[in-house]
Amino acid sequence: MNPTEEAVALPAREDTADHGYTGNKDAYLRRLKRIEGQVRGIARMVDEDKYCIDILTQVSAVTKALHAVSLGLVEEHIGHCVVGAASEPDPAARALAIDAKVKEAADAIGRLLR
Repeated sequence: MNPTEEAVALPAREDTADHGYTGNKDAYLRRLKRIEGQVRGIARMVDEDKYCIDILTQVSAVTKALHAVSLGLVEEHIGHCVVGAASEPDPAARALAIDAKVKEAADAIGRLLR
């Protein structure tokens, strides 16, 4: 981590086997493994003193791949977690749950846009 960057502390979440992405977990893991390989390739390019524009092209590809994963996870959160909060039977608890899940999504999107 760059010394000027701060670690982002994420709030604790209850462990649940059923997250929005659970049905697509294997696909997410495959994509992340591919991205991991791309990042290792970029490190190898730097180590081998490859041309800077070629390295930047690969960094751009990894960034796009991570954005695709992020957008998929946001979509899964909205489709599962926000919609799930809307099924809360108690109207007052439902309103609070929906607000909390929408805020989580908005905060996550805000972090993605920084």
